[in-house]
Amino acid sequence: MRVWIDISNSPQVSFFRPLIALLLERGHAVDVTTRDYAQTLELLELHDIAHDVVGPRHGGASRIGKGRAMASRVRALRRYAKPRAFDLALSHASHELPLVARTLGIPSSYAFDYEFALAQHGVGSRAARRVIVPDTIPQDRLDRLGARTAKVRRFAGLKEEYYLHGFEPDPAILDELGLDRDRVIVVVRTPPDVSLYHRHGNPLFVEVLGRLGSDPDLHAVVLPRTEEQREDTRVLALPSLVVPKHVVDAQSLVGLCDLVVSAGGTMNREAVALGVPVYTTFAGRIGAVDAALIAEGRLRPLRSVGELRLEKRAGAASVRVERDPALLLDLMLTALDG
Repeated sequence: MRVWIDISNSPQVSFFRPLIALLLERGHAVDVTTRDYAQTLELLELHDIAHDVVGPRHGGASRIGKGRAMASRVRALRRYAKPRAFDLALSHASHELPLVARTLGIPSSYAFDYEFALAQHGVGSRAARRVIVPDTIPQDRLDRLGARTAKVRRFAGLKEEYYLHGFEPDPAILDELGLDRDRVIVVVRTPPDVSLYHRHGNPLFVEVLGRLGSDPDLHAVVLPRTEEQREDTRVLALPSLVVPKHVVDAQSLVGLCDLVVSAGGTMNREAVALGVPVYTTFAGRIGAVDAALIAEGRLRPLRSVGELRLEKRAGAASVRVERDPALLLDLMLTALDG
């Protein structure tokens, strides 16, 4: 079987890495397409995942720019896929792939775990044969996206618990970044400021940077999404901020740090999956997955910098939940069932 996977954003690399390995182990051929956006290309290269760059870069923050970029990329992906006779197409939040796959008669599975990116997931859910989501997302929210019960397949827990199965953090990352182990080590993830569902800004995040960056008792490693965010952070010239010049082993960093403060979603849940304390400063609408984690006390919403508890983490991380990624892959393969 020949499988097509489209990876259009950085977090999707981690999601698909174990699934690609499983597909290859089972004797299938895998082709990966991608685009030049955020750290996606660097991460694919870091993990030795062969890929083809197809279509334009991200369309920016405006709806018009996004629409033009999507139309251009759909045409490019169709040209790429048409002669290759794919048997199956898989994506996580890369909505162009199921749209193209449908026009070419290729069965597809479309996965996501944040249900309020309505325009994006409405396209992907309607076009795909299967929609793969966490079991915490209510069906009525999926109905709005065109993901009716018959096409939905659900998985337990967090997607991060599947792709972090068997993962052990590499302490070498601390030395690579010159971090002082005697200080409190905080990992900070910037907001998804080009996403439609996060358009209204996040002033609290700027306050967090100011608080962390001026504290001599800690090191705060800021992991930006874009080069613009990287430069914006560097020009603050705050002594306790560490801004890597290139992509680093972020999952090891999260697993070894004392605290994560993230304005996004994936890194929040990676911290939860690895048993590390985490605050969210996400300024958009909270989805069902994160709402459940907040209710369970596994994810803490941050309302002011005064709520930050900056202390060394005592002992090992909390108990981890690890799930077999083969279960996730098998759900995605149900697109072949018709």
